Amino acid sequence: MTQAQGKLRGWAAARRTILAGLRFTSLRLRLVVVFGLVALTAAVSASGIAYWLNREAVLTRTQDAVLRDFQQEMQSRASALAMHPTQDDLEGVARQMANSPQGFSVLLIAEDEAGQTVVGNSDLDDFSLDDVPKSLQKAVNREQEVTSGNKQPYHLYWQRILDGDHPYLVGGAKVIGGGPTGYMLKSLEPEAEDLNSLAWSLGIATGLALIGSALLAQAAATTVLKPVHRLGTAARRLGEGKLDTRLRVSGTDELADLSRTFNRAAEALEKRVADMSARDEASRRFVADMSHELRTPLTAITAVTEVLEEELDAETGSVDPMIEPAVRLVVSETRRLNDLVENLMEVTRFDAGTARLVLDDVDIADQITACIDARAWLDAVELDAERGITARLDPRRLDVILANLIGNALKHGGSPVRVSVREEGDDVLIEVQDHGPGIPEEVLPHVFDRFYKASASRPRSEGSGLGLSIALENAHIHGGELTAANSQSGAVFTLRLPQDASVLTDQEDGQDRSGRGTRTKNGKSREGNGSKGEAR
Repeated sequence: MTQAQGKLRGWAAARRTILAGLRFTSLRLRLVVVFGLVALTAAVSASGIAYWLNREAVLTRTQDAVLRDFQQEMQSRASALAMHPTQDDLEGVARQMANSPQGFSVLLIAEDEAGQTVVGNSDLDDFSLDDVPKSLQKAVNREQEVTSGNKQPYHLYWQRILDGDHPYLVGGAKVIGGGPTGYMLKSLEPEAEDLNSLAWSLGIATGLALIGSALLAQAAATTVLKPVHRLGTAARRLGEGKLDTRLRVSGTDELADLSRTFNRAAEALEKRVADMSARDEASRRFVADMSHELRTPLTAITAVTEVLEEELDAETGSVDPMIEPAVRLVVSETRRLNDLVENLMEVTRFDAGTARLVLDDVDIADQITACIDARAWLDAVELDAERGITARLDPRRLDVILANLIGNALKHGGSPVRVSVREEGDDVLIEVQDHGPGIPEEVLPHVFDRFYKASASRPRSEGSGLGLSIALENAHIHGGELTAANSQSGAVFTLRLPQDASVLTDQEDGQDRSGRGTRTKNGKSREGNGSKGEAR
């Protein structure tokens, strides 16, 4: 491929890209182009037809007048010549014939008494036989058979020719009965100039029509696109949650019907969302009320189970061995129910948007060590964290996150569980990795769903199914993120927290921080979902 061919192909590709962009990016441009093409086609067609009709009319009128005058001159003057005229006679008659109002040149050809061809020219040899087409000469000199429908053996013939850029009309006839042959040359230059002026006028009219159509298309596009633009703006506002958005409706056309349909759809959507919000609020209120109502009897039950547990651990053995398993089951289930109620109350606070941060400057390594030590996990957990990595966050909520992640790894993964801490920009990354079989791929998308159990064979377990959900919500309320993945040696949970959560608190004062619709420190919206208590 040559360089020129490469440039040509590059230009063609660029042109296709530009045309594709113009074709699909702007409805207004498409309307203007379509209007322009329609107007251009109509104007060009009308102009072409008008030019062709006028051209034929002008040329036919001039041609008929010239040929009629030439024929009359041939009949009145050329036929009066002698059978064998001299050159002077021919030239005199030719000049007389050329004095016609039509202003044509005349060439007369005859034979003298000696049988020689004699030529008479009205324009001093400016018009010669060489200027007459051979086909016309042949037609003029061909004698036709005289019949009832064709009473004359000779006829008048004509032809339009071009000499350079100059148009001419050439005509020829022969005097009946052996008279001279005459040819006429008429310049059509004035008619051509008139036709050129007409063509320019039609071209200017076509251009004005194209400009007018573009302006009309612009006005029509504006009229059509204004309601479409308002509809698009209203749809965006509706998508942003402004459900009271409505369109002003005027007229009875299709766009007005579309606006009415949009308003009805928005009204139905607003009612549906209001109903769902009311039901959701009632459901949250029910869970909160139920959790509060359960706390009072649970407090009493917990006190009783603590007494029973002390009796079980006492050396006197006052509990009947037959009922000891039942007592231990009651103690275990009471503790589980108490944890479930506490988790439900915490989830309710997140959903209601009442959860708040109590910030403090925390050394991450000390906080993790305290969490592990409080739960007696020192022998099962490896900590890789340098002291001195600090962050301003809520220590209690960080403890909840760490307890859920490490406890989940110890319960469902494999020892040892490794906890590592590192700084990354303005964030702190905490990774909790176990040495178990990992999380099944079909479970990973649901690992933070509320009450999700990875195994249907154990629907009941010590967990409530809300631990990881609460951990995720606590990460979100800090403006952080919690993710789950698999590594070569097991599952790994990564907690990313900003080193200063107070910035988020200042920016979102009075806003919902339940984990739904909260914003990170980068200003990006996070959509909190539920999560699970048992991942594997």
